[in-house]
Amino acid sequence: MGALVDFSQPSLWISAASILFNPTFWNIAARQEYHNKLITKLFGGNSRYGCYALAVTIFSLGIVRDYIYHIALTHQPSSATLLSTPIHLSAIPLFITGNVLVLTSMWALGVTGTYLGDYFGILMDAPVTSFPFSVTDAPMYHGSTLSFLATAIWNGKPAGLLLTALVAVAYAVARKYEDPFTGMIYAKREQERRGGKKAL
Repeated sequence: MGALVDFSQPSLWISAASILFNPTFWNIAARQEYHNKLITKLFGGNSRYGCYALAVTIFSLGIVRDYIYHIALTHQPSSATLLSTPIHLSAIPLFITGNVLVLTSMWALGVTGTYLGDYFGILMDAPVTSFPFSVTDAPMYHGSTLSFLATAIWNGKPAGLLLTALVAVAYAVARKYEDPFTGMIYAKREQERRGGKKAL
């Protein structure tokens, strides 16, 4: 793929850095909130306002990351194979699927459920098992990855495929940290609930 990816372009490396930065940032911020209530303290002890502020920050960083990705692709060579009609058009269902997964998961979880509210002590009553969680256990991550892939294919950029692979790896690593930690938060709540019932 070396001949089809221009590694000398700074925008490629900036895009890669932004892809790696985002999940790293929100994991560190969320852990700080859980252990030290750092964000909540910044908002006068109001955990919901803190969660909303983190949501706006994460959402904004995502927009910046996507913009940088698009800029990076414009500086990269195109592939005639990716631009061939069947492959080019395959980007449409990929993009639609990706966005459906992202938007429906946000709708199902709400703002606090989507943006790490559990680290703020804002827990959901029960796990969401309806669509899209009935299809995949990480619809936000899988949907976002599909959108990156669709954009790369639509623009015919092999560099986009490389960056999409990086997105998939970054999300996989993030889940290695997030899933067990989130599981611990809810397990702790269940333990506290059982303790409360025994006390009664």
